[in-house]
Amino acid sequence: MQIQELWVEMQAWLLATIPRILLLAVVIVVVLKAIKILTSRLSKLLIINKKDPESEKRAITLAAVLHNFLRVVVMVMAAMTLLAQLGVQIGPLLATAGIAALAVGFAGQSLVKDIINGFFILMQDQIRVGDVVKIAGHGGLVENVTLKMTTLRDLHGNVHYIPNGQIDVVTNMTKEFSRYVMDIGVSYREDVDEVIAVIREVDEEMRKDPEFMNDILQSVEILGLDRFDDSAVVVRARTTAKPGRQWTIGREFNRRLKKAFDARGIEIPFPHVTLYMGVDKAGQAPPLRVDLKKQDPPNS
Repeated sequence: MQIQELWVEMQAWLLATIPRILLLAVVIVVVLKAIKILTSRLSKLLIINKKDPESEKRAITLAAVLHNFLRVVVMVMAAMTLLAQLGVQIGPLLATAGIAALAVGFAGQSLVKDIINGFFILMQDQIRVGDVVKIAGHGGLVENVTLKMTTLRDLHGNVHYIPNGQIDVVTNMTKEFSRYVMDIGVSYREDVDEVIAVIREVDEEMRKDPEFMNDILQSVEILGLDRFDDSAVVVRARTTAKPGRQWTIGREFNRRLKKAFDARGIEIPFPHVTLYMGVDKAGQAPPLRVDLKKQDPPNS
């Protein structure tokens, strides 16, 4: 008899609870969908009348962070509502959660530091998805940015997960524009003015090439004869390109410059040694005897 009464009560509870749980599930799905649409429209609003890639990267990053934050808030509220529908008293749970949060706050100061630092990184627009940066001793392409962590993928494909609290200096190599610096070494006997003229010719040729003309923002800057190395004089120059395109432009520039130097007979030297035998008081140098012998091939 008691089992039958218990079964009847359970059926009544299920009939009263299941519709509310299903309704809650539908509401959660609708709200999550609305959040996705809202953040998508927000990203488009942020780049309205700003079609440059930099604004797009910033909008994508902020929209992704806002989307993740709102999802967490919705899921926490949904879990509390579900527990209430199941008859669980959430008041004591909230009190316990508050005490636990206080304890975690003392123990997890690094987590708080990560979130605060991540907030200022995003607000100050230091890092965006798609940037190439150096942070915390690692460099690579930014794949994801949250309030807690920044994810980088380096040139070798390795993924680095860096807590934002460890980021004290950000080196962003693709913000607004980028530059490629070239140290061009030529032989001491070469005419530096001729070398500079060839550099300008190669730059002009690249800026007329349809493959590269849209990526190069201005003509090459010749910074001048930079230094005298052991076997070369070094001319320093730099080219300005769109963010992230500086390496492609620089490598192609180097390739074309090498071919131009070869065509003009301009030597790009390798390290060599000059022997100085010294002189006596009369200004005479001792003879340097060199004996060259042809070595016979070994017997087969």
